[in-house]
Amino acid sequence: MKKAKAILLSVLLLLGATAGAQESDLEATVSADVVSQYIWRGQDLGNVSLQPTLGLSYKGLSLTAWGSVGLSNSDDTKELDLTLDYTLGNFHFGVTDYWTNDGFDPKSRYFKYDAHGTNHVFEGNIGYDFGVASIDWYTNFAGADGENEDGDRAYSSYMEAAVPFRLGGVDWTVTAGAVPWATTSYDTHGFAVTHLSLRAEKAIQVTEKFSIPVFGEVAANPRSQKAYLVFGVTLEY
Repeated sequence: MKKAKAILLSVLLLLGATAGAQESDLEATVSADVVSQYIWRGQDLGNVSLQPTLGLSYKGLSLTAWGSVGLSNSDDTKELDLTLDYTLGNFHFGVTDYWTNDGFDPKSRYFKYDAHGTNHVFEGNIGYDFGVASIDWYTNFAGADGENEDGDRAYSSYMEAAVPFRLGGVDWTVTAGAVPWATTSYDTHGFAVTHLSLRAEKAIQVTEKFSIPVFGEVAANPRSQKAYLVFGVTLEY
């Protein structure tokens, strides 16, 4: 897992670089979502969950830690993701290290990076925001990736298009996502649409200076023929 170690080294170097940057150039994010159900790219990963985010960004370069833990069911997915991303205008690319309690390692050890014994999945992403719509592509390149129909590494991939708009004082987003080829990671046997959703977001004004962002989402996975209704609340600093 030389690639994995190189990514971790890059993360540490970024932390060192941002620590020496002027505070005025840094932007920090501290927030947490509480969701009624954890739905990811059309996959059901758990019930009521707490999903915190901690991030730093510096002149287009960002490092974000995101996690999820089930609140209503201890068997739900436990997750810790680290994403290093660079944005240049409307174009962005990056790498994410996903870790969950489900993978090759039955003990779910975080610091185990053996190629065939890890719970980490490493994914590259690239995307462009056209303003009226955005398009993103994601591909796994190392770690506990799925298999194709020949039993080989699938280089599992996912592509997504999103269209935002505003209606009735609410911010809406229509999203369509698909898996281009067979992989056990998404339970597909070829090209398949795995995620269709309509999401609405609005800040509820509590006082003159304090508001609570809430969101609702209707999501469906045509591949598995399942549909979900999700509600969430965001707490942020």
